[in-house]
Amino acid sequence: MNGQDLINADDDEIVGFSKPLPRIRSAAPLDARRIEITWVGGDTEIVDLAPALASKPIFLRLRTDDALFATLRVSSYGNALEWDDGSELTAHWVRRLGPATIDNDTFRNAMADLGMSLDGMAAALEISRRLVADYRKDKPIPRHIALATKYLVEHADL
Repeated sequence: MNGQDLINADDDEIVGFSKPLPRIRSAAPLDARRIEITWVGGDTEIVDLAPALASKPIFLRLRTDDALFATLRVSSYGNALEWDDGSELTAHWVRRLGPATIDNDTFRNAMADLGMSLDGMAAALEISRRLVADYRKDKPIPRHIALATKYLVEHADL
């Protein structure tokens, strides 16, 4: 089976230890080191790659060279993002970065999925109960809270 067949497969053929490894169907560069990514399975989200690119000196050119960043492509198996200078980020790493933002509905749903009260979520995120209540309503959710919430949901069963 070639890489294109694997990407187009509806079932997950790449398996990790606990759940299938994420695979990327397509990705497009946006502004400020963000990308629009579509996962095999259909979910599409905007992901900010800046934290990943800032984490390693090897990504210096990707952080500063817009033309190089624009050469973004998906690997033949859908398991990584690649650039013309040989840099790559695995799909697993990109998935863990999560969307750049979450909305209030997603925050409420995460609390429900976790079975968290206002006090419980406040303790888990190390923020005030009042902020949790505001995020449940209509207050814009900062990136660090969005990422922490996503982390809590993904690691709830550990």
